[in-house]
Amino acid sequence: MQSRSYKWLHKAFLPIAIASLVGVNLFTDAQNVHSATSDRKNSGSRINQFTNLKLVRTLRGHSGTIKSLTFSPNSKVLISGGADNEGAIGLWNARTGKHMGSIKKAHQTAVQSLVVSPDGQTLASSGSDHTINLWNMRNRRFNRSFVAHRSHVLSLAVSPDNNLLVSGGLDGIRVWDLSQQRPLKTIVRYGNAIYTMAVAPNGKILASGDQQGIIKLWNLPSGQLIGEFTAHDHTVSSITFTANGENLITASRDRTIKIWNLQGGKLVRTLKGHQSWVNKIAVHPNGIILASAGRDGIKLWNLSTGKLLDTLTGHSDWVSAIAFSPDGKTLASGGFDRKIKIWRIQ
Repeated sequence: MQSRSYKWLHKAFLPIAIASLVGVNLFTDAQNVHSATSDRKNSGSRINQFTNLKLVRTLRGHSGTIKSLTFSPNSKVLISGGADNEGAIGLWNARTGKHMGSIKKAHQTAVQSLVVSPDGQTLASSGSDHTINLWNMRNRRFNRSFVAHRSHVLSLAVSPDNNLLVSGGLDGIRVWDLSQQRPLKTIVRYGNAIYTMAVAPNGKILASGDQQGIIKLWNLPSGQLIGEFTAHDHTVSSITFTANGENLITASRDRTIKIWNLQGGKLVRTLKGHQSWVNKIAVHPNGIILASAGRDGIKLWNLSTGKLLDTLTGHSDWVSAIAFSPDGKTLASGGFDRKIKIWRIQ
């Protein structure tokens, strides 16, 4: 295990501050910090489900790279965003693969990020056209745009209580009141190019990653910077929290994936196996399995041990987007080959 730790702001107090925000006690033994769940009684059977994922469908409809994927909270609808100036959003029946419709020219350029509010009512999309658009999920109609960003908006995240939408772009981070659909605050402006973000399950911590490989942790309600550390040697491409909020997982163009313990500020494990950039990562709802996507396909990892379980090679080009359905039954992937693959978990 490597010894790299956080560069804490107000070093003596920040681990305690992080622990209070996460809502758990500090760990006294870093060797006991493994991953996403404390209950591993049935983990063997749950892991075995991922050693033979079945490709059940290939969806076609986008004319460019699939840049973003997300599911509705009830797992019934898969939503896809197209790049290469296509600017279209596709909606698919996640079980049958039927195309349910499209929002054409949802953005003038690439659709960089998609999130659905936890109540399933609102779809938010962001693009290289500097805008964030809100859509009514029931009728797919446009609600409104947020246009405060002055550069590409590469990442969106929403708080679990439906109240806050957070946007990260090459010009910083902004927070929006999702229920009132209005601007709320700016956390950081120019000089902080944000490539990826994630909100902790309790809605109190925001993590952001930038082009320099630096991770910053923010108190989301206050907007205060809690701490920062250099996590990677290249751009941080994707961030996610484990389901219990105790660990942060980061992926980078340096070909690695890293698991960090938030309370102790320690690097728990580095996952190596990709031969090129790691584009996206996603944690399965069971908290044990991580999926990662890159030029060499999709890799499935056991978070507890760091073991590589399988590599899925259904795409003919870079895999640029992945997402697990909330019910844990489906993995969706999208790539430079303009195709969406649906993988069924046995």
